[in-house]
Amino acid sequence: MRRRILSVLAVLLMMVTLLPAASARHKDKETSALQKIIYVPHDNRPISDKQTTEVAQKLGIEVVVPPDKILGDRQNLGNPEELWRWLEDNLDDADAAVISSDSMLYGSLVGSRKHNCSEAELLIRTERFRKLHQAYPKLPLYVFGSIMRTPKSGEASGREEPDYYRSYGSDIFRYTVLKDKEELTGLTRREQKEAAFLQELIPSADLKDWLGRRKKNYSVNEKLIRMAREDTFNYLILGRDDNAPYSQTHKESRHLMEESQDLDNARFQIMAGIDEMGMLLISRAVNIAHQKMPSVYVKYNWGRGANTVPAYSDEKISDSIRSAVTAAYGTLTTDPSQADLVLMVNTDIQGKTYEANDPSNDSDSARHSSVYFADLVKEYVEKGYPVGIADIIYANGADNALMEELKKRDLLFRIRAYAGWNTATNSTGFVIGAGVLTKYMKAEDIEELLLTRYLDDWVYQSNVRNTVQRQLSWLRGEGYYGSLDEKRKAVGIRTAQWISRFAEKNLPKFKSLEEIQVTFPWNRMFEADIARSEHKEVHFFQRLTQPVKKNVKKRKKKASLR
Repeated sequence: MRRRILSVLAVLLMMVTLLPAASARHKDKETSALQKIIYVPHDNRPISDKQTTEVAQKLGIEVVVPPDKILGDRQNLGNPEELWRWLEDNLDDADAAVISSDSMLYGSLVGSRKHNCSEAELLIRTERFRKLHQAYPKLPLYVFGSIMRTPKSGEASGREEPDYYRSYGSDIFRYTVLKDKEELTGLTRREQKEAAFLQELIPSADLKDWLGRRKKNYSVNEKLIRMAREDTFNYLILGRDDNAPYSQTHKESRHLMEESQDLDNARFQIMAGIDEMGMLLISRAVNIAHQKMPSVYVKYNWGRGANTVPAYSDEKISDSIRSAVTAAYGTLTTDPSQADLVLMVNTDIQGKTYEANDPSNDSDSARHSSVYFADLVKEYVEKGYPVGIADIIYANGADNALMEELKKRDLLFRIRAYAGWNTATNSTGFVIGAGVLTKYMKAEDIEELLLTRYLDDWVYQSNVRNTVQRQLSWLRGEGYYGSLDEKRKAVGIRTAQWISRFAEKNLPKFKSLEEIQVTFPWNRMFEADIARSEHKEVHFFQRLTQPVKKNVKKRKKKASLR
């Protein structure tokens, strides 16, 4: 009897010992469903490439990205043939692929605006996506591409359009405004005369070249939509790059929407923006792998709020946010206490969008709306809500007044996510994609991601960039804001010094801030690559969740996609 009792106790002890291990294995399996992502961004800008992959890497995911030399930039349009070869060599063991169609078809996003490929050549390349799916039918394939942008002027184009756009960009934009409006509401007699005058003013060869390239882009997008209908992709997004309520981009997207009416947003979307699409689709891949549909609660600053139509967009920001949440495999909720992300959107009272270098962007000029919004953030944070901030009053940088109010309340590192870069849709999309993933991250990883955004969007874009730009004439050599050339290295050194000074005054004493280096990968000041020293020590403000652990990789066959 005694021996039997001892045997039973031994079995019970073994079960108690094994239960935590079994539970841990179950948790491990649940949180590490995605181990390796192939990611092809649409160019090598830090936000498209490094800063997007950094988010996924904080989850313990291996993100494999093509080398810079075959990714496009402003001057090197990229090499689609090399990218297809690279893709073929790197698909083994991948659990998902997030791919820019612009890179695979034109070489890069800028390449889509400047290439000289024939329509037949582009359609043949597009067909390779079908071969990819046939070779790897179980590989989740998430693809994003662009509906070509319509910059408002040559200056707004940033030299990323053909050379003639610098001379006739404003005229081309206005011409397309009138042609779009003509289809929608008709033109007044005065507008008809204006359209006819612009058609005569713009050199016919230039207008033919610009519209001809767009026709090729339209044909490619039509084919991508057909392939989405055939389930070639797990998800396809076509992004309306910089546009306006009336523009060629808006016109083309309307027609593409008509052709895709039978596709629901579980497989396909046309949405405003483009640069944030990689982050949204990586987030979607992770959430689907976890079999979790995150919920997002949205709260706007007072004033126009949800009805704001930001610069560089053709729709209300609430519509853009709804699309971004859907793209990230999320859903909207009306209950902040149940949300995986409480998205707080800093909008202008009157619904306007200013540039970050506007004189009004002064931290010493606190607006009532900034104080109200910061108090609201504090209230939600203290309730324990996972808060993310989309800072969109200013394009191309943070709202200094808001950042000062958040700093005063010690809120900078008590939120989960932040974005205030480039356009409003870039910021809202990025913070949604990254923000819903923070529930899988350690506190120090969240803080490092916040630090990346603050250094770029707040410290550099809204402050240091303007300061150094004013000092360019002090530096030796040829070069200016849009083409640094001989001043490039000196501007990097000076920028790093100013960033260090600003950070020392406004940010906690992170070890990684002790050594900062700044480079300008596109030879201009518009975007900077800010590298900081690698240190394990960080300034802790809170602890959130445990990190994602790794599991065993799968083996997949290799096949030719050419």
